[in-house]
Amino acid sequence: MGNKHETATLAAGCFWCVEAVFQRLKGVERVVSGYTGGDVENPSYQQVCTGATGHAEAVQVTYDPTVISYADLLEVFWHIHDPTTLNRQGADVGTQYRSAIFYHSDEQKAAAEKSKLEAEASGSRKKPIVTEIVPLTRFYEAEGYHQDYYNLNPNQGYCRLVIDPKIKKFQKQYEEKLK
Repeated sequence: MGNKHETATLAAGCFWCVEAVFQRLKGVERVVSGYTGGDVENPSYQQVCTGATGHAEAVQVTYDPTVISYADLLEVFWHIHDPTTLNRQGADVGTQYRSAIFYHSDEQKAAAEKSKLEAEASGSRKKPIVTEIVPLTRFYEAEGYHQDYYNLNPNQGYCRLVIDPKIKKFQKQYEEKLK
């Protein structure tokens, strides 16, 4: 990949959901599901599921900033999950499902903090936002069967019950940004 690509690392609950949404945006070249924010090296999905590793399920989004900005990615991030629930998204509960922005640079940190303030000021939420904004340390790619999960398993129960409605809502709201 050329130098024109940048990377965003975001956690917003189950990485299958987050990956499926970001894959549909114009300017997004690649989305990888994985783990970050914890202190266990090369964690397995089973380890992360215990909540004891400190890692969050996250995605790394490789994008072309001339097509979609980091600020646009963050806007989508705020709309596709509930950033007011601590360590939980829907039925998924535990620190591995926390809401977090893992920044790669001081510019991303500043943009994330600005974006969070704007999301809080919008008044669209009844509770305070609990999203962490922390530096990215190390990102571990999840096992192969977690990659491109929704696209490969559209009829799986979780995909139909949880991800389908999320994607439909997202597509309606961000029609002009879709591939």
